[in-house]
Parts: sequence; C-alpha cells; structure tokens
Amino acid sequence: MKIIEPHVHMIARTVQDYERMARMHTVAICEPAFWAGYDRTSPQAFHDYFTHISEFEPTRAAQYLIDHYCWICINPKEAEDVAFSREVISFMPEFLKKPNVLGIGEIGLNKNTRNEMIIFEEQVELALKLDQLIWIHTPHLQDKLKGTKMMLDYLAGHGGVDPARVCFDHTEEHTLPMLHEKGFWCAMTVYPVTKNSPERVIDLVEKFGLDRMIVDASGDWGPSDPATLHDTLFQMRLRGHSDKSVEQLFYNNPCRFLGQSGKFKPQPMDA
Repeated sequence: MKIIEPHVHMIARTVQDYERMARMHTVAICEPAFWAGYDRTSPQAFHDYFTHISEFEPTRAAQYLIDHYCWICINPKEAEDVAFSREVISFMPEFLKKPNVLGIGEIGLNKNTRNEMIIFEEQVELALKLDQLIWIHTPHLQDKLKGTKMMLDYLAGHGGVDPARVCFDHTEEHTLPMLHEKGFWCAMTVYPVTKNSPERVIDLVEKFGLDRMIVDASGDWGPSDPATLHDTLFQMRLRGHSDKSVEQLFYNNPCRFLGQSGKFKPQPMDA
C-alpha cells in the first residue's frame, strides 16, 4: 500500500527518517515552509531556506525513491513584523514557479494578532492572484479555536476563495466540524502534546467520514516522529476498516487535494 506524507519538515530530520519512511511505503512527502525553531535574522535567510527545501531537500528524498514537494510562505510565528514579512512575500513568486512547489503554506495564525492576520490575508490574496493552493496552520492549544474561527470567517466571507483548494491543518475535535461543514479540506496531525493521537484521528474519521480528510505527522525539530502517520494507519486497520478506506485516507485523498496544483505526480489509485 502506497503512503503519502502531506506535512513533514525534513530540513530538521536525518536521512534515517527518509529510509524509514521509504521502508514503510511512503512514495511522496510535502514540506510546508515554517518556523526554524528560532526567528530568522533577515528576509534573505528565508530566501536561503526556500532554496533549501525546493532544491536541495528533493535530492535527499530521491536517494530513497521518495518524491519531495514543498510549500512557500512567511509563517505565522514570524509574521508579526509586517514590513519584514512583506519583503519575504516580495520574492515568493519566483519560488512558486518551481516544478515541485505546490502552493502557499503553511500560512495562518500563531497568537491571533492583528499583524499576523494582515500577513495571512495578504498571502491569501497572492495565492488567489497566482492561482495557488493554500495550506493553513491553525494555532496550538488555547489559541486554536479563536484563530481558526478568525481565518474561517475571513475565507468564508471573502467571496473569491474555493474551499476545495484550501486545507486547514492541525484540526482537532473542536475545530474540524466547522471547517468540514464549509467544504474545506481538513488535515489532522499526529504529534505529541500539542496535537492528535492516532486514536483521536481515527475517532474523527469514524464520525465525519473520509471525504476531504487528510492525516499527517508533521515531523520536525521537536519531539515528533514521521512514523506516527503509519501508527495511525495501523490503528485504522485494527478497528476493522477496509484496505480501500485506508488507501483513500492515506493515499488517494492527498493525491486529490495536492493534485489540483498540476505539479503533484502521484495519481489516485481509484481514478
């Protein structure tokens, strides 16, 4: 069974993780642009980072027969400085033209400030102007519900946003229902402490179904593990779900959302 990892920060992982994922039948991964664990000191540092994930990281993945794709953005944790953020946004279009860049993400909110929201809105407008997919980071823990509502209200009231081309990531029990109801894609992240467990993810799948649902592990520099995606697959099989349903959640659904970019090569098995 083929697997797609829709969200992982391989810049923070070793080649051993690539090997493990390959042995667990991962054929493609996506790396959204995000925080490096510290605030970058200049916009040029973002240019170097975008170059790394769009040019160098694919060469590491290819050694293990994995296709590597990425997203480009100014992330919400570093979006408080509006002038700084706008300088980063100014050179994003050159990276969005690259053959393995799927769209703008992971944009969103961190502490739900006005400045974060300004930069979120400006990147949404850029995505619409350039016909790009959007991948959204929802805040952690106590800030999640408010921030998710803020972004949902903006997108739903915009008038020019197609929910089928937007995925909200890190959704949980208290945020997924309102997003799913409005037609957005919902990604559930399996990650210690701040996000979901495999059991909680499959609980949500059993409640809301498979349509427009995605699972990711979001492996990064923190206490995370790309293998939690496969732990969740195993949990789904333990509960008696069919191989067809498992394949839809862990392969076909990511293919369908990401394939809208026109750059993502894997195709749904049931197409």
